[in-house]
Amino acid sequence: MPPRERLVRAASRLFYYEGVRAIGVERLIAEAGVTKATFYRHFAAKDDLVVAYLLTKDAYYKGVAEPLAAGHPPAEAIDLIFEAIAEHARERGFRGSPFLNAAAEYPDADHPVRSLVASHRDWIRTLFQELLTGVGHAEPESAAGALLMLYDGAMAAGYLDDSTAAHKTLLDAVRLIRSGS
Repeated sequence: MPPRERLVRAASRLFYYEGVRAIGVERLIAEAGVTKATFYRHFAAKDDLVVAYLLTKDAYYKGVAEPLAAGHPPAEAIDLIFEAIAEHARERGFRGSPFLNAAAEYPDADHPVRSLVASHRDWIRTLFQELLTGVGHAEPESAAGALLMLYDGAMAAGYLDDSTAAHKTLLDAVRLIRSGS
């Protein structure tokens, strides 16, 4: 595996399970099995690796949601996306949203990490709004904001609460919001 990919994989594991600020460059290069020079050849700073890590997570979530949105009627797509979120939150080792976790560690809204978090959230909101428009929802923009909050809550509840109870509550709430057409 190329050094850059090893660095991103090591960062993905370490940042997700231990936190971005808790992991230093020395630990990253040791885990990835690369030299410090190799690290800096691929990333000018640790924050650039944080962005690369979040881009892989962004691609993963899009890779799950976009085919569901494109391959099913809008109402079914919304339910399937949230079913996928609920199942993801029940996976062993689930530690919440990598985006919300990173945002908590980068309070400056103008930082590139926060910009990427905002971009990811805008994508989710837009996807929900398009699907809600497709089902004829009376207020798709407002309902998309509510679904985004449910998404965020599901990510937190899956980590903090009983994931089985959170799963049912999430899907019930999604159906209630979706049906507001």
